[in-house]
Amino acid sequence: MRELSRRGMIGLGVGAGATAALGLTGCGTLGGSGGSGGSGGSGGSGSGGDKKPPKPKAKLIGDGSTSDTGKQPNQPDKPKPLEPGETPPQFVVFSWDGAGDVGNGLFERFLKLGRDHDAAMTFFLSGIYLLPESKKRTYLPPNNAPGASDIGYLTDEHIKSTLGHVRTAWLDGHEIGTHFNGHFCGEGFGSGANWTPKQWRSEIDQAKAFVKEWRTNSGWTDVKPLPFDYDKELIGGRTPCLLGQDNLLPTARELGWRYDASSPGGNQVWPQKKEKVWDLPLQSIPFPGRGFEVLSMDYNIMFNQSQNSTQAPPANYPAWREQASGAYIAGFKRAYETNRAPLFIGNHFEEWNGGIYMDAVENAIKHIAAEKEKDKNADIRIVSFRQFVDWLDVQKPEVLEKLRTLGVGQQPTGGWKEFLAA
Repeated sequence: MRELSRRGMIGLGVGAGATAALGLTGCGTLGGSGGSGGSGGSGGSGSGGDKKPPKPKAKLIGDGSTSDTGKQPNQPDKPKPLEPGETPPQFVVFSWDGAGDVGNGLFERFLKLGRDHDAAMTFFLSGIYLLPESKKRTYLPPNNAPGASDIGYLTDEHIKSTLGHVRTAWLDGHEIGTHFNGHFCGEGFGSGANWTPKQWRSEIDQAKAFVKEWRTNSGWTDVKPLPFDYDKELIGGRTPCLLGQDNLLPTARELGWRYDASSPGGNQVWPQKKEKVWDLPLQSIPFPGRGFEVLSMDYNIMFNQSQNSTQAPPANYPAWREQASGAYIAGFKRAYETNRAPLFIGNHFEEWNGGIYMDAVENAIKHIAAEKEKDKNADIRIVSFRQFVDWLDVQKPEVLEKLRTLGVGQQPTGGWKEFLAA
């Protein structure tokens, strides 16, 4: 992404006891220099270590850009309904908007962290990150000129490295969702805030096509196909700047999507469905040292620290890194010790303010993994959105309804045995 979006709402301080410093997400620069980032690592077992994933036999789909390799490797056991009186798992979902590689090592860094700490994540891939800039007029964004985009296009080498990392991510057990294409924010005519359901359908169809037809668009025959059928893999996404969910949802439902992560802000409570689609919003979490809460995304934390400056004076970085890490950890601690609501954290592969927000995400992953190791019976799960909705969909409706009665930071009356008794 070439230019940081400065449009949209930001986190605002509110009175003590309130639960919202909500905001809309911006998108990063995805800039920087360096090598191409390679064509992806060797993959991992999904349960730690450097074990290579199995090499599935591929059945090419369409032009050979994607392939059917069978069941995705490194997935958890089939989910089961909660037993009467059983404590719910503590779910944590780390997700990445854009999921493009520009050779800064961040994609590889977090794939390795996932392998090291048994953590699955969701990568919301922007479709145009697989479209060569020489073919950009192939993209017809709603209410914008052909080829227009607020995030720009990757170089050919970075498209190749993105393909490699996306391939590795799926084999490691992560989910590949969508961040759509051109990242049009603001309130203007061309913004996703004003697209109709039909226009969202066009945007989705194009995002899928750029993934399914990268070989045709690029002419590359020496790059391996992606190891999944994107028509089956794609079950949810997050809109740019969290705009346009109301008009997106009818289309998402029509397409059979199982969740949407585009709501412009929520609280740490158990989710429900909108339009028969699971609504999984970013959440307000404690913001250490401040009298308000902040949205659980790197961009929003950055805005509240440096007012949208991505290169603030370095003297601020140590304190801001600690504060950002503390926000994620406080959000985890509050849910884990009370209502066990899932925690959703959104990120970008960016080096804003010296990379402190990437450090904060790494610190949070390591902290949560350490809590899991400390108590083998804790049932802490770092999962993808797909894996989380797999669990939701096998639970008894009355159990989920009971869980939704718990407010932010509210413990179950009488403990879990009594609260979820038969």
